[in-house]
Amino acid sequence: MASAKKTKYRFTFGPWNISQGADPFGPTVRKEVPFAAKIREYKNLGFDGVQFHDDDAVPNLDELTPAEIAKAAQKVKKMLDGEGLFCEFVAPRLWEHPKTIDGGYTANSSSDRKYALERSKKAVDIANIMGTRDIVLWLAREGTYIRESKDPIQAVGRIVDAANMLLAYDPNIRILGEMKPNEPTDSAFCPTVGHFMGLAYRTTDPNRVGVLIESAHSILAGIDPSEDMAYALWHGKLWSVHLNDQNGLKYDQDKSFGSVDLRRAFNTVWVLERGGFDGCVGLDVKAMRTTKQADQTKHLANSLEIFNRLVDVVRNVNVERIEEYRQARDYEGLELFVINTLMGRKA
Repeated sequence: MASAKKTKYRFTFGPWNISQGADPFGPTVRKEVPFAAKIREYKNLGFDGVQFHDDDAVPNLDELTPAEIAKAAQKVKKMLDGEGLFCEFVAPRLWEHPKTIDGGYTANSSSDRKYALERSKKAVDIANIMGTRDIVLWLAREGTYIRESKDPIQAVGRIVDAANMLLAYDPNIRILGEMKPNEPTDSAFCPTVGHFMGLAYRTTDPNRVGVLIESAHSILAGIDPSEDMAYALWHGKLWSVHLNDQNGLKYDQDKSFGSVDLRRAFNTVWVLERGGFDGCVGLDVKAMRTTKQADQTKHLANSLEIFNRLVDVVRNVNVERIEEYRQARDYEGLELFVINTLMGRKA
């Protein structure tokens, strides 16, 4: 797994990453930034594209006619074009509406499942107007709080059925599964990348079903993100990433990339670079709640700087020395070599 080609990475984030700082234990601490003002920040921060939930692009879309949805999406597309930005993907938000309280695709209620499928079709329609073929499925509530509340075998089949419905609805889209083992549900039906990729091969068109891997989600599952990414790269199914960091196995923190474990971040960049990853490098990071209004985009700028500096480290690391350590089975020496590399010391 080695690539001599130096990728020119494209960087994206979602407008929700410029946030007001609310958490489950306290209210907002910063003023809301208007959507248009957020979009104007992208190029200033060095980013190329925007990630969207369906209702980021078209607020209150459940209350709109198809023509009204199209008109609203076209307005946002014009805004992106004016800023020189592209839409990376559209994700149906299937975890906030009352009809998704028990899940979307796997809800016990047939009318709730129908809502989730229709909402997903609307996301595809928006994606077409926005100029992207990628639909991200974060299966947030496709799981249980108590195991007996749903049939887990039937639930997996329902997720496959939903994917097949989307593939049939538009023959050009790609589906990117974004997996997370818990939160908001206690136990997810597809908790890891491997679970979803196994499911992908049972769809009607596996070539159009891949994954988006988020660093924090892998960490929450007890998996190093670089191993998840390497696995998906080998299958040719790593189509996007969400880079961030995480303090252990707790709630999803979305800390700045590389801010907790620089070595883990180094290995993430190493795998992306050596594996010839050509998808977008997306960030999904939150500003700390204590962050002042004037500093509320620093976490994005910092994450981008750390990624680019690690790319430089990876591209200049002495791979011959690494191979020598491998062949000699001198892993203690290799470990010190890596640490010295990260500390800027020539070994």
